[in-house]
Amino acid sequence: MKKIMLTGGGKIGVAIAELLGSTGDYAITVVDRDGQSLERMPRKNVSLMQLDLSDGAALTNAMKGHDMVASAVPYVLTPVIATAAKNAGAHYFDLTEDVESTRVVKQLADGANTAFVPQCGLAPGYISIVAHDMAQKFTSLRDVNMRVGALPVFPTNALKYNLTWSTDGLINEYCNPCEAIRDGHMMEVPALEELEAFSLDGIAYEAFNTSGGLGTLCETLAGKVENLNYKTVRYPGHRDIVKMLVRDLRLASRRDILKDVLETAIPITYQDVVLIFVTVSGEMEGRLTQESYAKKVYSQTVNGKLMSAIQITTAAGICTMVDLMAEGKLPSRGFVRQEQAKLSDFLNNRFGRYYARGH
Repeated sequence: MKKIMLTGGGKIGVAIAELLGSTGDYAITVVDRDGQSLERMPRKNVSLMQLDLSDGAALTNAMKGHDMVASAVPYVLTPVIATAAKNAGAHYFDLTEDVESTRVVKQLADGANTAFVPQCGLAPGYISIVAHDMAQKFTSLRDVNMRVGALPVFPTNALKYNLTWSTDGLINEYCNPCEAIRDGHMMEVPALEELEAFSLDGIAYEAFNTSGGLGTLCETLAGKVENLNYKTVRYPGHRDIVKMLVRDLRLASRRDILKDVLETAIPITYQDVVLIFVTVSGEMEGRLTQESYAKKVYSQTVNGKLMSAIQITTAAGICTMVDLMAEGKLPSRGFVRQEQAKLSDFLNNRFGRYYARGH
């Protein structure tokens, strides 16, 4: 039985502990400073530890003897937890979408005897594995467009949105610069711009630039693709309201206020859908060809507990990467990119099958 430490007892942490603990293959130590969060944890193969996650020395001591560390905490704690994992000699996995945090993890991974596998969620995460797998079919690449949204099935407010994910992460996506490749050149483009409209299954959506979703794919496909971009999917009208809050009211520079407004006014929901849409174009067998991948994953009951679609897809992403490491299907040392995982290995995994079952 592999020993794994899970830092963070929030909505995603609960789902990770449930998935890993139910297999009987992992002994999980869940660490959080909030006792109430720990009390919500499942108990099968799970032990609880209350600890200040910003205390690097205490965290390192607690990690000793664990084979792996999976982090499901806000990105601001990523450097502390990743450093502690390195000092304790454990493989490291996280869900961060923050570009700067990932750069810290990459530096820690340089010359390490263990693996550092950041960005193991939905986007970044699974979306990069899909896009990279599709890109391999082409002899030359023109465009790789990646679109992901976590949306309420029953939108009722003006934003047509409910909180399904970390509010800090959401604000990061809306406010920080976005990586892209345009005409063969890597660059940064502003968030909330390049609005586009599309429909899928008869439902209208909009998509716009947001930060972090590409993961490391810009580096991986640099020099191989003309255009690469990532956009978040929402229902029409959402972007304009967010842009008013972030730009016109200047809440991008007062993120604590923006977070309070969102969490006070917008309820969470477990009735959501995750939409994944990737299109790749380029030369295939001597012809300019386009291929698309579309998937919807809905909330469902897992081991008798209702989980939202974003809980399932995010937790399944990191649990699959943990499993693939345990099975020897990922590099065992240094920095590991999401796209180094084979899509077939991912979808055939017992956790990755939650993606395969989507519509």
